[in-house]
Amino acid sequence: MSEPVLLSRAGAVATITLHRPEAGNTINMALAEGLARVLDEIVDDPAVRCVVLTGEGRLFCGGGDISAFAAAGDSTPQLLRELADAFHASVLRMAKMAKPLVVLVNGPAAGAGMSLALLGDVVLAARSAHFTAAYGMVGLTPDGGMSWLLPRLVGLRHAQEMILTNRRVGAEEAAGIGLISRVVDDADLVAAGQELAAALAEAATGALGGARALLSVSLHNPLDVQLDLEALTISAAGATADSREGISAFLARRKPKFTGER
Repeated sequence: MSEPVLLSRAGAVATITLHRPEAGNTINMALAEGLARVLDEIVDDPAVRCVVLTGEGRLFCGGGDISAFAAAGDSTPQLLRELADAFHASVLRMAKMAKPLVVLVNGPAAGAGMSLALLGDVVLAARSAHFTAAYGMVGLTPDGGMSWLLPRLVGLRHAQEMILTNRRVGAEEAAGIGLISRVVDDADLVAAGQELAAALAEAATGALGGARALLSVSLHNPLDVQLDLEALTISAAGATADSREGISAFLARRKPKFTGER
C-alpha cells in the first residue's frame, strides 16, 4: 500500500502531497499520522525555507473519510475525536511554523480539505477547483480550524452561508471573496506554485515567520498590544544576519542573499 502522504524536496522547498487519490485524498487516521510524520521532518529543519501543500489526482482533499466513519459503527464518536485530535495537531504546526506555507488547490476541496486550503499564507487554486463546507450533509460540524479561519478570511456572513447551507463556491468566486489568493489555469498550477515557493524560499524566512506570528494574533489583540508585539518582533528581526544583509543590499542596490541565519 502506498504512503498516504508524500514528501519531496527541491532545494529549500519541501512539498507535501496528500496521496490517497483513489479515495479523493480523504482524511483517515493513516493520512493524519502521515501528515504528522512529514511535518516532523521539515518544520524545524533550517534547510527547508518554504512548504507547499497539495493533493494528488482529481481532488485536493474531499474531507474526512466517510466510509471509515460508517465502518466504526457505534465507535464513530470516539474515532471522530481521535482523528480530529491527530489532524488538528498538524494543522496547528503548519499554522505556527516559522516558514511560509503555500497551498496549491489542484481540485475540489470539501470539509476538512477546505480547512487545509484556508490554512495557506498564499493559496493558488486551479480554475476547476471548488470549495464546499460539506459537514451538514453528513450531520457533522466543522473541524480543521474552519470555524476560526473562514470568518477571518471571508467575513462572518459568507462563512455562515457556506457552512450552514453547504453552497459550493467556485474558484473565481473564492478569489473574489478572499477565500484564496488567486486562480490559475489548471495546466499552469504546478509551475506557478513552484515559482512562488522558490521566491519565498529566497526571502528572509525569519522575518516571514515573524510576520506570520503577528498576523495570527492581530484580529483579537487590541491595538496597543499589537503595537508592542510589532516593536518586539521588528527589534528581534533587526538583530539577524538577514536584516543586516537586506539593509546592506538595499544601500548597494543589489539583490540580497538571505540565508536564514541569525
